[in-house]
Amino acid sequence: MSGFDPLKLENQLCFPLYVASKEVIRLYHAHLAELDLTYTQYIALMVLWEEKSISVKALGEKLFLDTGTLTPLLKSMENKGLVTRRRSDKDERSVTVSLTDEGLALREKALCVPAKIGSCIPIPREDAAELYRLLYKLISALK
Repeated sequence: MSGFDPLKLENQLCFPLYVASKEVIRLYHAHLAELDLTYTQYIALMVLWEEKSISVKALGEKLFLDTGTLTPLLKSMENKGLVTRRRSDKDERSVTVSLTDEGLALREKALCVPAKIGSCIPIPREDAAELYRLLYKLISALK
C-alpha cells in the first residue's frame, strides 16, 4: 500500500498531543510532590487562587473535568485542609468550593513551579506561545 495511511501512528495528531501532555505532566510530578499535590490538584488550586471560591460546576467547566473526577479530587483536597466544600443555601444541588488559609498559603510555595517547568521545556518562548495559541484554538474548535 502506498500513499497516506490514516492508521499509521505518525499520521495521528492525537499521538504527539498525548505524549507531550504525558511528558509535561511528568515534569510537574517532582515539583508538585514537594508540595504534596497531584497535577490535577495543582490546576484546581490555580483556579481557586484566582477565584477564592467557586461552584463545583464552574470549576469543572474551567478545568474540563466532570463531577465524577472532581468529587474525589476535592474530597482529597478537603482532607488535606486546602479547601472547604459547602452546599448552597439557595440550591442544595450546588456545592461551592473555597480555599482555606492553608490552601491560600500554599500559593507562595507554588510560585516557583512555573519557572522550574519552563526551564525544563527546551523550546523557544515564541514557539511555546504559538503552541499555546494553537492548542487553545483546537480546544475552542472541539467545544
